[in-house]
Amino acid sequence: MDFGSARRAVLQLLGTTAPADVPALLHWMRTTRDFDEFTQDNNDVMLKNIADDLRSCLPPEAVLCSEQLALQKIRQQPEPTVHVDAFLYDEDFIDSLCEEGKMSRNYCTACGSHQTAPLGFISHSFSLIELKFLFHHVLPDLSGKVLVDIGSRLGTVLYGGYLYSSAAQLCGVELNGEFCQLQEMIIKKYEFGDRIKVLHADVCTQGPLLQSADVVVMNNVFEYFLTEAEQASAWDYIIHNVRKQGSLLVTVPSLQESLLGLKKTDLQLSCWVEEIPLNLDVCQQSETDREALEQIHLYRVL
Repeated sequence: MDFGSARRAVLQLLGTTAPADVPALLHWMRTTRDFDEFTQDNNDVMLKNIADDLRSCLPPEAVLCSEQLALQKIRQQPEPTVHVDAFLYDEDFIDSLCEEGKMSRNYCTACGSHQTAPLGFISHSFSLIELKFLFHHVLPDLSGKVLVDIGSRLGTVLYGGYLYSSAAQLCGVELNGEFCQLQEMIIKKYEFGDRIKVLHADVCTQGPLLQSADVVVMNNVFEYFLTEAEQASAWDYIIHNVRKQGSLLVTVPSLQESLLGLKKTDLQLSCWVEEIPLNLDVCQQSETDREALEQIHLYRVL
């Protein structure tokens, strides 16, 4: 059946559906994953190829030797915790590594015994599912808009924004020069340079950029990489400069959790932003994926 015939058949089917059931049918067609094998587009494939490229340039834990503070803070977690980059390693990939004995989801609670407990996993990147949720369901149409990713790291938000949105400019601000080089490598290879720009800079030197941003993304951005005093200073700078009325902030975790213990009060937040509830039911995903999506928070600047 050619395209024209298939199109007529689908419209005919819709025309014969009971009027009361049409909204439910259309909702199912928009949200079901039954069509995944037919609809996986080149953008998904391209992001998976980018993940392949980056994995070949990084150690398995995707944490660089230059990130000593992050490594120290990961080791100080209440339970044994490992960094597993969600963009580089999806659940299926982790399962295959565990089967090969190259990774484990558990640790021994009593050396030499069979007592085990789940390891804590932390990621500083969005997974493919989270990127699609972010650009398809969390953010509005970004045509003509400027998105700034603070602590762009591997550049996953930038690549996702390039492929899944019409943002006019996607700008990453990254303090680590090695990660900037990796981002520039991907941008050059995949010819993303017309809309993506990466700045090797401290975000606290980027006032004009923050003031012009329509969307600011912060994914686990400061806690593992700055001292508490440095975190407090960075948040002061961001709150002072991200003031464009109606602009959006996407954070993981919530602002309340990020500012907890830094002497930033809810009163300050209520004068600065309002949280926009997200509908997680627009995506069908596993329980694990839902837990990750629940960590994403959206705010509008007042």
